[in-house]
Amino acid sequence: MAKILEKLNTTVIAGFVLLVIMIVIMLLWHGSNVLALGHAWWTFAFRWLHVLAGIMWIGLLYYFNFVQIPSMPKIPDEQKPAIGKVIAPTALFWFRWAALVTLVTGLIVAAMNGYLIEAIVLGLSDGVEKHTAIGIGMWLGGIMAFNVWMVIWPNQKKALGIVEATPDEKKAAARRAMLFSRTNTMLSVPMLYAMVSAQNLY
Repeated sequence: MAKILEKLNTTVIAGFVLLVIMIVIMLLWHGSNVLALGHAWWTFAFRWLHVLAGIMWIGLLYYFNFVQIPSMPKIPDEQKPAIGKVIAPTALFWFRWAALVTLVTGLIVAAMNGYLIEAIVLGLSDGVEKHTAIGIGMWLGGIMAFNVWMVIWPNQKKALGIVEATPDEKKAAARRAMLFSRTNTMLSVPMLYAMVSAQNLY
């Protein structure tokens, strides 16, 4: 078991193997056709991917804001390059792509469930509370994804030295990236409430 868990790729593969085993057990136990690849299954599959990517995205957002940023002043200067040159670029890779996958799969789920337009207009077209709630969540998520790709990532590239920038530009870029990351942390609270409430309260 330790051999599997020593490497990330084998750990992830093992997770998917466990998923297949679970599906087979459920199929044998209940006799339900959980593998019927109809509209309902594909809608579920995209929702599952949406949640999986969302966990990665928001998890990394919280890592940056609750762990990395507050810890940076406590790290000795000679150790900071390990964060800036190794950890941060890798975390930002998964962070930005998880944001995009979360956004795209969320839009696909809304379209497959037939409420994409209703949610985009915040339920104003049909007066359905669920469409208002999910719409608010979608708009907040869209703003957050925009911040990731159009503000945080371009500024982090400067701050981390991935693209050329003067010391003053690096400092300003780091602050701008941090402020927009904090903005996303703030927006994540009502966004997650709107998303979860739409599935459970309405």
